[in-house]
Amino acid sequence: MIRIICVDADDTLWHNMRHFNAALQAFQALLLPFAEASVTQAALDEAENRNRHAYGYGAKGFTLAMIETAMEVAGDAFSRDLVAHILDAGRMLLTHPVELFDGIDHTLRALKERGDLILVTKGDLLHQETKLAASGLGDLFTGVEIASDKTEQTFQRLFAKYDVAPGECIMAGDSMRSDVLAPLNAGAWAAYIPQEGAWAHEVVEGPGEQRRFRQLSKLSELVGWIDEINRTASSN
Repeated sequence: MIRIICVDADDTLWHNMRHFNAALQAFQALLLPFAEASVTQAALDEAENRNRHAYGYGAKGFTLAMIETAMEVAGDAFSRDLVAHILDAGRMLLTHPVELFDGIDHTLRALKERGDLILVTKGDLLHQETKLAASGLGDLFTGVEIASDKTEQTFQRLFAKYDVAPGECIMAGDSMRSDVLAPLNAGAWAAYIPQEGAWAHEVVEGPGEQRRFRQLSKLSELVGWIDEINRTASSN
């Protein structure tokens, strides 16, 4: 039986990548005098990968990576104006309105009837807490777990904290690496709800067909799958 239901935040409950993609396009346009967009993109990807252990995930790390990339791409032409424009883009990422996906409130209430809801997300602690508060969804969650990354060990710690067996936990989100493979490897169930524009770092090969994994088109479909899992468990 499923006892705890873990859900991701960014691009599972509310829109996120559309704002990052807008900032990225503005950044590439800003550096067009110095490099083509593809060159800027490659340099930015490298900076993010190189510094993820130090900057982490989220808008602040992305902004620092943009500044570092601009220094590399613009060279001697790097200026205070460039930094100012990049910082403006970073502030927009930190302050944009929270836009929920359609029907999220209703879906979470239906899920809450089937187990304790736990928000499991990664990124900057203050920014994620701010977005959750602005979403109006906070009261629906029994617990909130904001991690620097989501790994197999993250879920093992979660099982211990909430005193559940791995098979009593299900995780749903848009990242194959973080929201599917990590909980599956820890022994939980996992639902993949893909969204457009995923981070390249998160795009990995899926687990293939297996009992504890399912791809869904939207979060509301998780309700039916949990009911199916619980019926099977009750009959055994």
